Amino acid sequence: MEFVHSLTGMKSKLRYTFRRFDQFFDEVITEHRNSKGEQEEKKDLVDILLDIQKDGSSEISLTMDNIKAVILDMFAAGTDTTFITLDWAMTELIMNPNAMEKAQDERSSGYILPAPVLVPRESLEDVIIDGYNIPAKTRIYVNVWGMGRDPELWGNPETFEPERFIGSGIDFKGQDFELIPFGAGRRSCPAITFGIAAIEIALAQLLHSFDWKLPPGLEAKDVDNTEAFGISMHRTVPLHVVAKPHFD
Repeated sequence: MEFVHSLTGMKSKLRYTFRRFDQFFDEVITEHRNSKGEQEEKKDLVDILLDIQKDGSSEISLTMDNIKAVILDMFAAGTDTTFITLDWAMTELIMNPNAMEKAQDERSSGYILPAPVLVPRESLEDVIIDGYNIPAKTRIYVNVWGMGRDPELWGNPETFEPERFIGSGIDFKGQDFELIPFGAGRRSCPAITFGIAAIEIALAQLLHSFDWKLPPGLEAKDVDNTEAFGISMHRTVPLHVVAKPHFD
């Protein structure tokens, strides 16, 4: 079925995107190499990775492709997830006007739609969890979608009720496994503090400055909320809304 990718143009698009990213990463790495000595006291992640590669004595062996892969991970994790969270938050609020009004009155907060699964893990050693034998090097997928819709953990799990988190003792930063949008443990999101601030500020600004409605003739039941397959749940159909200045 290799010819299918040629017919759809997907392979050529992927190759073009790869070349663009690779060129961009080369420029970033070259810029950091040329600035050595000028910013010795202000090293960032790229500087540290280049130092590890140059050292050679480290237990970690880094190639240039490894460094580019880490940079790509940082870009993807830092932009895609924030945008998608805001996109779904606006979708849920548009479809639930009462919740939007409460949020605009500062009596409610946004809602984070969980991803289908966390980034895959791999067990380091044989372990028994809840009676199940899990051999070493087993690939593990955490179904956070199912956790977020478990009726034993949540009342009315299929209903959009952001009020449920007001006064709740559940911590979403990886301490309580009923809700782990940022993961948990050593592989939890390293930018959790920045991500929370970015989403809260952006969403608060959108709700504070504008009233949001669907285009004329379109009702909430008509909105296509189909998700695209992937680690991050994109919408397959863009959300179209009408913004009216909140203070008019």
